[in-house]
Amino acid sequence: MPKSDPDLLPLLNRIADALERLAPVAAPAIELNVSDAFVWHADRGWLEPVYQVNRVEIGLLRGIDRVRDILLDNTERFAAGLPANNVLLWGARGTGKSSLVKAAHAAVNEKHPHALALVEIHREDIPSLPHLLSLLRVTARRCLLFCDDLSFDEHDTSYKSLKAVLEGGIEGRPANVVLYATSNRRHLMPRDMIENERSTGINPAEAVEERVSMSDRFGLWLGFHSLDQDTYHAIVRGYAERYGLDQPLDRLKAEASEWSITRGSRSGRVAWQFIQDLAGRLGKPLA
Repeated sequence: MPKSDPDLLPLLNRIADALERLAPVAAPAIELNVSDAFVWHADRGWLEPVYQVNRVEIGLLRGIDRVRDILLDNTERFAAGLPANNVLLWGARGTGKSSLVKAAHAAVNEKHPHALALVEIHREDIPSLPHLLSLLRVTARRCLLFCDDLSFDEHDTSYKSLKAVLEGGIEGRPANVVLYATSNRRHLMPRDMIENERSTGINPAEAVEERVSMSDRFGLWLGFHSLDQDTYHAIVRGYAERYGLDQPLDRLKAEASEWSITRGSRSGRVAWQFIQDLAGRLGKPLA
């Protein structure tokens, strides 16, 4: 047998190193007990722990008392192992939809420590939802799956994966998972898409029904609407008191109103942006 050429060894080592770099990195093991919140990374099939969630205390959310109580009740029943619905929180931008989801999760876990894991899946990763649910299905922990700003555009077929997973698939939704999604659209699609389906489809009624019925997979629809001025001022006042921003009430209301006029809207998000500006001017941190 001919001896191996010693000059080939460095070349073979470089080829082996290159192949190792090209090989995908193995995803870390799924450990749902290391944190109460996670972000799903579809490209690696990995749940990244989040140890400090960016959220607002539920007591600071004003003007949404009815939907707050409904969502809290649904979340508490789910945490207790009782039947609960998927929830679609829809409405105007900045009105507290995603803040309420995160606040409700925190409130339930404060009452029942580590009862729920909050798992965020990004809109663009919806096609990987079946894979994620297959991982969550075999865990013992109850998981609140959260998708922010969910909507579907023309020619987007990923809604079919979501629809099948929510209720219509063979396996259905795992008993330990519930989905909360926020959207600016009640039917998760623009109105002109619905009209286009009616005007161009061979069976227009069926085409529209298929798309609209995806929203029906959410057992609860919670609507959020623009705030009136009194509610907007109440939110600002609550933030100011919570963070010790001493300001005469009349001046606080006048500045908050001016701020909302420059933004062209009144919402919880606008109120928080004003509070950040006020705290900066007063030289006080928002801890």
